[in-house]
Amino acid sequence: MAMQAAFAASMFPQLAQRRGSDLAVVVAPLAPAPARVAMRSGGTAAAAAARGVRCRASLIEPDGGRLVELVVPEEGGRREAARREAAALAHQVRLGRVETEWLHVLSEGWASPLRGFMREAEFLQALHFNAIRGGDGAMVNMSVPIVLPLGDAQRRAIEASGARRVALVDAADRPLAVLSDIEIYKHNKEERIARTWGTTAPGLPYVDEAITNAGDWLIGGDLEVIEPIKYNDGLDQYRLSPAQLREEFARRNADAVFAFQLRNPVHNGHALLMTDTRKRLLEMGYKNPVLLLHPLGGFTKADDVPLSWRMKQHEKVLEEGVLNPESTVVAIFPSPMHYAGPTEVQWHAKARINAGANFYIVGRDPAGMGHPTEKRDLYDADHGKKVLSMAPGLEKLNILPFKVAAYDTKQKKMDFFDPSRKDDFLFISGTKMRTLAKNRQSPPDGFMCPGGWKVLVEYYDSLTPSADSSKLREAVAA
Repeated sequence: MAMQAAFAASMFPQLAQRRGSDLAVVVAPLAPAPARVAMRSGGTAAAAAARGVRCRASLIEPDGGRLVELVVPEEGGRREAARREAAALAHQVRLGRVETEWLHVLSEGWASPLRGFMREAEFLQALHFNAIRGGDGAMVNMSVPIVLPLGDAQRRAIEASGARRVALVDAADRPLAVLSDIEIYKHNKEERIARTWGTTAPGLPYVDEAITNAGDWLIGGDLEVIEPIKYNDGLDQYRLSPAQLREEFARRNADAVFAFQLRNPVHNGHALLMTDTRKRLLEMGYKNPVLLLHPLGGFTKADDVPLSWRMKQHEKVLEEGVLNPESTVVAIFPSPMHYAGPTEVQWHAKARINAGANFYIVGRDPAGMGHPTEKRDLYDADHGKKVLSMAPGLEKLNILPFKVAAYDTKQKKMDFFDPSRKDDFLFISGTKMRTLAKNRQSPPDGFMCPGGWKVLVEYYDSLTPSADSSKLREAVAA
């Protein structure tokens, strides 16, 4: 790792000091870190070995040394037995959309070494330290709480019965999972919001969706998920688990994996940054770097382009050769979106390490949004990449800044911004892009592939002018 970092510094010495750079690549070492089995309270290393998945040595190790997969195996009728057991439990906790997305995240090991919804000790560590302490004392990054709210009446009923296990069910009361060795504790919403977002201003999308009207208690414990979470929306083939992604990277003989998270359509500036990253990795001596194009698939705010349309647009980007399908894996990241800036970007990076990515492209104002009540950004645009470079539990990551990409009006294409001829460049914001698409106007030639732009225009054409047009239905787990 030191050799790679030194080589990168020798290649790009001027980039280390450049202010205002738009993107950075967060680098994790290829050599496996020392195995760390970070257990939840009450667990054992043997149990982790039994329920975890050891990863190929050629890819970076997940947090804790092995992936935690919590789905009950099919063999021997175990799933059907787990379903019957869940149905027989006295207490059922019904999950909403966001809670089900977190169940999906936990079940596949994106949050390894977590083995279930957080108990109070883990919740407090995540909230105050952006990390949790493993069984060996090592800190593992965990910057957003993954918790399950509970109402007061149900809390009283569970505590009165002395139950140690509860079933988690969907909106139709179908069993999804069993939560064992449970712990119930107070849901201090104001503290959670203030520490996660740095503000308690009204209008935070995730808060409005998943916290404000949620229960005043939280229930944590160890999970057994009855079967893989499916949405039956035509996109499940893209929802690859960390283990499946690692298998795909191994099949492609990848010696480096660089991840790009996005919740917006891909324009040619994004593509330039991704292709340039691969070029630089090849120059650093890697033989087959593979891109993980990884759109966020969980909850997003109402004015974001829905996942189904984004996936159509991403398909066009590959079909039209903007990105090379031979060196690109497109998959959906199941996490809900917090819009919590530097706090949340740590979660995004940590989860991709668990999927085998050892490079992470981080942009300007990652996971950010406009202030909900003031006309300004909620977070400093450069803080995300700075926080990643010093986040607890992510010490193995390094950052190589990249230049800003903008539209070159002379060359009629997206290119890296050249301050010596700044008047030749046009910055097309997301707001501007959406306005053009809504009005069926074309962007400058070379801004986005034609097929991808057509999908975006079709999406905005599909909206009706009714008051509920911004509340499009997104897929929920079936």
